[in-house]
Amino acid sequence: MTGTLGLVVPAYRPDVDQLGAYLAEIRAELDPDAVRIELDDPDEAVVAALREFDATVHAVPYRRGKGAAVTAGFEALDTDVRAFADADGSTPAASLAEVVAPIQAGRADLAVGSRRHPAARVATHQTLARRHLGDAFAWLARRLLEVPLHDYQCGAKAISAPAWESVREHLYEPGFAWDVELVAIAGALDLRVAEVPIEWHDRPGSTVSPVRTSLRLGRALLAARHRAKRLRNSRLHEAIASQRGEPTALVDRK
Repeated sequence: MTGTLGLVVPAYRPDVDQLGAYLAEIRAELDPDAVRIELDDPDEAVVAALREFDATVHAVPYRRGKGAAVTAGFEALDTDVRAFADADGSTPAASLAEVVAPIQAGRADLAVGSRRHPAARVATHQTLARRHLGDAFAWLARRLLEVPLHDYQCGAKAISAPAWESVREHLYEPGFAWDVELVAIAGALDLRVAEVPIEWHDRPGSTVSPVRTSLRLGRALLAARHRAKRLRNSRLHEAIASQRGEPTALVDRK
């Protein structure tokens, strides 16, 4: 397959120097055809600084959330392969290339970077509390979803353009739960999902609250399972949906 590669970097209050260095590494390692920085609620100085990089900067004056930002970026791309990486550079460029490789080779429709895979290389760890919460979420997700992975939430994933066309209208979660919803929907649509062990570096100073995010992820996991079951024509989940309805998909929100 190979084809063209587009990269989206969702960013909220990024370290500009760190992000610039990371983009330079990505350019050297992957040579993407397009790079988009999807920037939420920035000040003008940050926007100006990021426009100096070799990337398209799309800024909005409010916080959309990671999922909404990546969705907007993927919608704006017309490349054969679409990938995203978190702005803090937790996934080195060489590992991001390993995530992209199964899509470029036509071996998978969705590739998921994994920090918890037995073959992953974790250079620096999260706090003990965040690790335990993450492990518990992954354990629960493996039991509720059709796609058994070690890690659903790593900030490095890649998808083919046809697969994106299949999943895009079924994605609703604007925040960090978008990752697990993407995997759930891909499984429900019988897309080929590859889990790729990566090298990973924890970045202190994350804007994510472990406890609040874990609670939101738990609720979102149940919602993702519900939507995946609906795609499998579950009568029970169709009945549940008919009683409460569904929100508007991300691609249809203004």
